[in-house]
Amino acid sequence: MAGSAASGLLGRQLKQMQSDKDIPGISCGLVKDNIFEWEVMLMISDDCKFYGGGFYRAHLIFPPEYPHLPPKMTFQTPIFHPNIYSTGDVCFFFFYGDTIDLYGYESASERWSPVQTPETILLSVISMLSSPNDESPANVEAARMWRDDPKEFRKRCRANVRASLGEDWEG
Repeated sequence: MAGSAASGLLGRQLKQMQSDKDIPGISCGLVKDNIFEWEVMLMISDDCKFYGGGFYRAHLIFPPEYPHLPPKMTFQTPIFHPNIYSTGDVCFFFFYGDTIDLYGYESASERWSPVQTPETILLSVISMLSSPNDESPANVEAARMWRDDPKEFRKRCRANVRASLGEDWEG
């Protein structure tokens, strides 16, 4: 029962995102006609200091209990970022549902809530690219570099941008 309600909601949300011309830089579709698995393309605007101009492919996987439980997001395109594991899994607080933040790194507004939509998720992830949380990193190397060696961090990110465009670049 929950799965059918979630699939109806996801179908409406996907259709809305595909027809909404006011969401620049985000394209969504289904993976193998599965409404619970979306392929997303994030085309990052040049305003984003580190990732601007990049095209990043990701998957959003929704549970049958959506919207009461959050989806999982995994980048398919390699991306070097403090809040993204080397596997591509996004470490962002609202993806964790009702878990308790033991260390006080998040506000209640950052936790998952059923009012979140795929659009708000993706816009938040794009915002996260510009403003990482280096206090609770998924990628310790990226967080250290973000704090201690911004020039090298930018160099690594720009290499990711070029790779996302299909260009070979060693820096």
